[in-house]
Amino acid sequence: MTKGYRQGRIGEEIRRIISEMLLSDLKDPRLDSMISITDVEVTKDNSYATVYFSPLGVTGSEEELQAKQEEVLEAFNKAKGFIRSRIGHEMKLRHVPELIFKVDHSMEYSRHIEDIIRTL
Repeated sequence: MTKGYRQGRIGEEIRRIISEMLLSDLKDPRLDSMISITDVEVTKDNSYATVYFSPLGVTGSEEELQAKQEEVLEAFNKAKGFIRSRIGHEMKLRHVPELIFKVDHSMEYSRHIEDIIRTL
């Protein structure tokens, strides 16, 4: 599904605002580690925005990575109202999209594909 021009611009602006908030405004210790906002997809009617994130620099087992992802997801869901109000203030939208946070598994998938290619 292709993004419309307006949805793409709104998604990129939301991504920029959340990334800046991670650096300076969000004080939750669960969000202190490096987190990459990889993509934001906005629905055609601008009522929902799905924010994909990936915690970076997590070393260890698969269980540790899964635990860190759940921890960051919980922190984002707790700060959802604050993030949404900041987006509304900075973008001056009449209706700010409802935020849905999801873990981006594309980096894990690419590592898996690289491992398969190396074994060939």
